[in-house]
Amino acid sequence: MQSSTKQETVNVFIAEDHEITRVGLRLTLEQMTGFKVVGEANDGRIAVDSVISSKPDVVLMDIGLPTMDGIEATKKVKELAPDSKVIMLTSHDSDRDVFAALAAGADGYCLKEVSGTQLAMAIRCVADGAAWLDPGVASRVLKACAVGGNIPQSAVSMTQKTSSGTQQTLSQRELDVLKLVVDGLSNQEIADKLVVSVETVKTHMRHIMEKMAVSDRTQAAVKAMREGLV
Repeated sequence: MQSSTKQETVNVFIAEDHEITRVGLRLTLEQMTGFKVVGEANDGRIAVDSVISSKPDVVLMDIGLPTMDGIEATKKVKELAPDSKVIMLTSHDSDRDVFAALAAGADGYCLKEVSGTQLAMAIRCVADGAAWLDPGVASRVLKACAVGGNIPQSAVSMTQKTSSGTQQTLSQRELDVLKLVVDGLSNQEIADKLVVSVETVKTHMRHIMEKMAVSDRTQAAVKAMREGLV
């Protein structure tokens, strides 16, 4: 698949079970220059099969799809049609949904109240190979990052697997800390929750990252979600 430029048309597939929303998305994109809707589905399993056959540049994926939800469908798309980018377009904005989407391989995360112009920017950005996060979501992902960090690209498209012994090597307290990281809590908030010092939390985080072979909090959270550690 050739990389998209401003002069090239981006082929988009829409996976959305609500007909009014799906039609609205199609009409919005068809009115804009540089986008072509090449397929639609109202079911996660059908969406995966259709994406494999149509090979769109970008898939707009809802989380709450029937038969196969958007998280699982994204995993399948990234496995079976890796050249197709996926933007999670949803009304769900919980930290758990965000991390689950990123862990599944989503290249972008947009909330449904996004404007047509912003959606076009997100699609173009992802088609060009970059990540896109809704500003409200990005602020919470940044909160989960290590101090001073931009969002690491590896946290968005990480494919490495946790070794089979990771869950056994993490102590119960480290698993407790990791769960709170996935929930989006800062070091201070984790310390308050567990009634320990911030330095103790930092020590646990250092051990967690060493054992999971990751370099920051976001990678640890995404990897934990991907491997079902929490």
